[in-house]
Amino acid sequence: MSELDAVKSANDAYAAQFTKGDLPMPPARRFAVITCMDARIDPAKALGLEEGDAHVIRNAGGLATDDALRSLVISRTLLGTREAFVIGHTDCGMVTFTNEQIRDRLQDELGADATDVDFHPFPELHASVAASVRRLRESNLVPDDYPITGFVYDVKTGRIDEVDA
Repeated sequence: MSELDAVKSANDAYAAQFTKGDLPMPPARRFAVITCMDARIDPAKALGLEEGDAHVIRNAGGLATDDALRSLVISRTLLGTREAFVIGHTDCGMVTFTNEQIRDRLQDELGADATDVDFHPFPELHASVAASVRRLRESNLVPDDYPITGFVYDVKTGRIDEVDA
């Protein structure tokens, strides 16, 4: 079975037993999470979430990029979240390459010019989480009284540890 067929089959089974179609749009627990797209992180399990509990914003590195900021502003302003968490993780792939390396690879593999794309690699995990927290706190689109806390998720233990920002 192809992955496409497996995904469709899994969704058919999920939809057949789905009972949460009446959940309200605002998240019940009133918080948002920005975290990495890494497949080893299951934010729902790691943070004790059910459908409808929180907004989960994911990207490579769990960074407070322009798009993550946009999503957080919508989450807070229109959907009522009262707090946010930025969660990076150990063994993150974003520390394993530079912009030049990925640009060169794209040029070699696809003939694509990615010189204008910042892939946002970073050399140190804790500093990256702290920088994302500071970026959000310093944004004029996020009020000063909106708590934002950074964490590092350990992919070996499943634990989160708070990061000073």
